[in-house]
Amino acid sequence: MSYGLLKGKRGIIFGALDENSIAWKTAERVHEEGGSFVLTNAPIAMRMGTINQLAEKTGATVIPADATSIEDLEKLVSESVAVLGGKIDFVLHSIGMSVNVRKGRSYTDQKYDWTAKGWDVSAGSFHKVMQVLYKQDAMNEWGSIVALSYMAAQRVFPDYNDMADNKAFLESIARSFGYFFGRDKNVRVNTISQSPTPTTAGKGVKGFDGFISYAEKMSPLGNASALDCANYTVSLFSDLTQKVTLQNLFHDGGFSNMGVSDAVMQAFEDQQNA
Repeated sequence: MSYGLLKGKRGIIFGALDENSIAWKTAERVHEEGGSFVLTNAPIAMRMGTINQLAEKTGATVIPADATSIEDLEKLVSESVAVLGGKIDFVLHSIGMSVNVRKGRSYTDQKYDWTAKGWDVSAGSFHKVMQVLYKQDAMNEWGSIVALSYMAAQRVFPDYNDMADNKAFLESIARSFGYFFGRDKNVRVNTISQSPTPTTAGKGVKGFDGFISYAEKMSPLGNASALDCANYTVSLFSDLTQKVTLQNLFHDGGFSNMGVSDAVMQAFEDQQNA
C-alpha cells in the first residue's frame, strides 16, 4: 500500500546489488511512495549485480561511484542534483564489507591492511558521503540520511569479526556528523540496527544461518525482513520523523531488549533431554 509519503522528494540510494538487498527493497518502496532517486554502487559491485533492472523498474538513473573516493562522491552528488532537478531529501548508506570475513581470517588473526579496507568501505565511506553532501550544501532542509547497522556494534557475535568494529564506528560517525548536519542544515542522521537479514553480504558471514534462527527464537515479533526494513527506512525519509536524529534505531522484532525467550529455553531443554 502506498501513502504518498515521499511525493516530490529526491535522493541517493547506495548499495542496491540484487533483489535480496535492503537497498533494493528500499528503492522499490521509495518509488511506490512517490520519491525519485539515483542508484549508485561501486563499479565492481555493479558488475556482480542487476542494478540496471532496478533502475528500469523505478525510473532511476544509475551513477557508478566508489564510496571510498572523495572524487567519485563529489561527482556523484553534483550529478545527482543535476539529474534530479534539485537538492537531495534523503540518502541511504547500505554498504558493508570485510575482507577478513571473506578470506576466513579470524578476529584474533586479522590482516590489518584488510581491516583498514573494510573500515573504509563500511564506515569511513559514510563520513565521506556526508562530508561531500555537507560541503556541497546538497541536502534540503529537513532531509534525512540513514545508514544500516547491526547489533554486533554493541554485543559480541564472534563470527561477525571486524564488521562489528566497523558498525560501531559507523554509528559513532552518524552521531558526530549528525550533530553538525542538524545544527547547520536541519538535516537528520540516523542508523538502523536491523535483524540478521539473508542478503548477499550477510550470507558471507560464518554461522549466519545460526544467527537468523537464534534471533527468530529470541524476538517476540520475529526477525524483521528486508522489506520490513525498507518500510522503516521510508518512514525515516518522510516528514513524519523530522525531529528524530542522532539515533541508532533497533529494528529487530524486539531482539535487542531480550535476555532469553521461552523458545530459546525450550530448545536448550530439548537438547539436554535428547
